[in-house]
Amino acid sequence: MRLNWRGLLSAFGLLALLGASPSVAQTMPDLVSRDRLRVCAPPANMPFSDKAQQGFENKIAELVAGELKVPLHYFWMPEGPGFVHNTLLSDMCDLIVGYASESDLVDHSNPYYASTYVLVTRKGGPLDGVNRLSDPRLKNAKLGVIAATPPVDHLMALGVYDHVKSYSLLVDRRYSSPAEDALRDLAAGENDAVILWGPIGGYFAKVAKIPLTVTPLVTDKRPQFIYRIAFGMRRGETDWKEKLNAIIRKRQKDIDAILESYGVPLMPIAAAPIDVGRRERSGPH
Repeated sequence: MRLNWRGLLSAFGLLALLGASPSVAQTMPDLVSRDRLRVCAPPANMPFSDKAQQGFENKIAELVAGELKVPLHYFWMPEGPGFVHNTLLSDMCDLIVGYASESDLVDHSNPYYASTYVLVTRKGGPLDGVNRLSDPRLKNAKLGVIAATPPVDHLMALGVYDHVKSYSLLVDRRYSSPAEDALRDLAAGENDAVILWGPIGGYFAKVAKIPLTVTPLVTDKRPQFIYRIAFGMRRGETDWKEKLNAIIRKRQKDIDAILESYGVPLMPIAAAPIDVGRRERSGPH
């Protein structure tokens, strides 16, 4: 989703070429490596990826590398405008682990999961059980939402945006985490509920210090909040695409287990819209 929601990169363009640290240079690799799995990923983007390789996309990349029987190699770059061009399309890697299906920017594998936006509330609170943004109980509620994400337009159309606290979309996740900020405000009572992309909301709610309820928003139809996520790759690499699709078919249950262990709310892949044209990723959404 992902909606090309990425962190500010104008100030980090040089660092993207040098790597996550200005003192460590990354050399330009050969095109389409067959002796290692080259993955491009943000270095601080939990629950998706980080340099310690603790994110669920890191775990899925390890699974793919294991099936291919090659070592795993990362090219790290913070997310933001130009991420795809400066990584995958510049031949710095051969794979982006999480990419919205049907996006027209790159080619993609078959989807390996679908998820949805969620409403996060305090467990046992007055908004427990709310499962749609049109619920009358949200009319005067204090809502936290990430700016410029699909729920914003929906809230505006419903006329409930006056009570919304907006959190920045364009951030560098090495230094800021809007979703965590919104959930801290929820714990402090400054928000009554927070609307987040499911993998983000599910993960941070799972590790929160207070009990939280994560409710998938699957009854709101306009816009639909469910998106299908696949592997992203360059166009025209048919053999590579077939290999990835074969791995998905063989290891789908293992991939599901990884996602579920991170609290990702999984939806039936067939339930997601076909033509989304958007990229869902980490933190800023």
